[in-house]
Amino acid sequence: MIKKLTLLIFFFPLCLLAQDDLLSELESEVEIDKTVTATFKGLKVVNFETTKLADKNDFYFVVAHRFGSVKNGIKDFFGLDNAVTQLKFIYGFTNWLNVGVARSSFQKKYGGHIKYRLVSQQREGFPITIVGYNLVTVNTSLDKDQFTNLQFKDRLTYTSQLLLSKKFNESFSLLFAPTFIHENLATRSREVLANGTTLNHDEEFNQYALGLGGRYKISKRVSINADYGIHLNRNDNSNYRNPLSVGVDIETGGHVFQMHFTNAQAMFEEGFIVQGQGNWTDGDFYFGFNISRVF
Repeated sequence: MIKKLTLLIFFFPLCLLAQDDLLSELESEVEIDKTVTATFKGLKVVNFETTKLADKNDFYFVVAHRFGSVKNGIKDFFGLDNAVTQLKFIYGFTNWLNVGVARSSFQKKYGGHIKYRLVSQQREGFPITIVGYNLVTVNTSLDKDQFTNLQFKDRLTYTSQLLLSKKFNESFSLLFAPTFIHENLATRSREVLANGTTLNHDEEFNQYALGLGGRYKISKRVSINADYGIHLNRNDNSNYRNPLSVGVDIETGGHVFQMHFTNAQAMFEEGFIVQGQGNWTDGDFYFGFNISRVF
């Protein structure tokens, strides 16, 4: 009995040490996911894309409305009589690759895009999320009566963006979006001189912009969002303005409902960046909303 007790006292500490070593080995093999999530809840800040992607096999249906300018007041019911609509379908082929198609009543445009995550922000690691975004649109409203030599390629516009975001804490996130746009048929501005002569001022075929956006969460399901686009090489005689937008995101289960005001009625990137019509200081801006549904 004494021998058995002696053996037990001798081997018990060794068993504890062996168990600790085994647990340490198992813990070292466990991969702890340090990826920062929920930088943005919506696929868009307001107009600009966010770094959020649809998950693998998720299917998004997005309905976006921009009403007419509120400056005309009750005459057209603060713009509600002049709405434009965009319908968009997005599918997550993988957790890092999305493909989408859309149709907008503004200039009767069709668009197709791909969106792909290059790197994710990590806790105690890489400081930002980087996502690529490429879009091609077809303007079907162009009329050969206005453009006698119009070809199909003239209807095409290409947009490329690098989306850079950082989540600073549970409430605050920022986005930067360097943007390149190529228009095969450049946007034209018209200037009417005092003698009645009209001058045409065309943008360059290659255009550059920088998008800035942010989100501040004010409750579990509500955030204040804003974005602004700086057109870096807009011509001095342009009739258009940089897009400024502010809004609210509301999460409701499988929906994200976004309400906002913006001075750009177009919803494709080249539209709101290059052709923002409204002037906030004149009360010339548009009410709109986006509804996203996940299937």
